[in-house]
Amino acid sequence: MKRGKLLHAELSGLIASMGHGDLIVLGDAGLPVPPGVPCIDLAVTAGVPGLFDVLDAVLSELVVERSAIAGEASSGLGSAFRAREIGDLRTVTHDEFKRISREARAIVRTGEFTPYANICLWSGVAF
Repeated sequence: MKRGKLLHAELSGLIASMGHGDLIVLGDAGLPVPPGVPCIDLAVTAGVPGLFDVLDAVLSELVVERSAIAGEASSGLGSAFRAREIGDLRTVTHDEFKRISREARAIVRTGEFTPYANICLWSGVAF
C-alpha cells in the first residue's frame, strides 16, 4: 500500500505520468466532460468527496506551474483556491474554462455541489 496521501490508483497513476505543461482539471459534480477526455469519477454523493479534499490530495503529489478558475466563482471560492500552492493563478470565463478542459489529460469529477468549484492545473517540474 502507498504511504502518500493520494491512494486512488487511477488518479495517482495519472499524476505520475504527467509531464511539464500537461493539464488536469478538477471539477464539481456538474462540470461537463468533453468527448474524448477521460473522466476519473470520484463522486459518491452530494459533497463527497469535496473538491478541496481532492485538490489537497492532488497537490501533495503534483508540482503545479499555473492554474485557472472561472471568473464567475465567488470571492470566497477564489480565496480558498489562492490559499493553496497552485502556481500562477488566472481567471477565465466559464465558457473559456470549458474550452480549455478539452485539452486535459483527464477531468476528475468530485461530489462538490458549489457552483464554479473547478480548477485547471498545469504541471510544472520539480527541478
